[in-house]
Amino acid sequence: MSQQTNINIPAEQENWLKRYYYVRAAFSALWLIAAITIGKNSATASALLLIGYPAWDALANFIDGKRSGGLARNRTQLINVLVSLAVALAIAVSLPDMHRVLVVFGAWAIGSGLLQLGTALRRWKTHGAQWAMILSGAQSALAGAFFISQAQLPAEPSIATVAGYAGFGAFYFLVSALSLSFAARRRQRG
Repeated sequence: MSQQTNINIPAEQENWLKRYYYVRAAFSALWLIAAITIGKNSATASALLLIGYPAWDALANFIDGKRSGGLARNRTQLINVLVSLAVALAIAVSLPDMHRVLVVFGAWAIGSGLLQLGTALRRWKTHGAQWAMILSGAQSALAGAFFISQAQLPAEPSIATVAGYAGFGAFYFLVSALSLSFAARRRQRG
């Protein structure tokens, strides 16, 4: 896919998307740190983190969808909000059985990854610089399949099993924010 150079979006919307990606990157990085420090040593913290990750995703998609023209115009985000809320509830119900939690988390990673991919493809047309979000969505779906296969193994999964997922999320959101920043600078110069 080639980078579009003739994109005319309001500066306010472009700034919103950059800030949104930076906030998502920071949250994912902080979640990862919490998961590998306090989450691995406390069942309560681990449970809250596992429920909180999809709940945060629902909130983030809700806010972004509303700021980006409304949820009716951003159906992939609307669906992602509903799915992520359902997954947060399903994880709460599945705890403390980490095998079941990993299956739920994996199914969510597949679904939310495909929805993120759809959102990124739609945004490519208007914002450009979405290649990292496209890769992130595809990788999320693959990671979800891997989580589901890991859940079938006899070894007891833990929050550490999914911690890397948040790390990759942080990386892709950061790259997306930086890509939008660099694209805006190139447009300003050209």
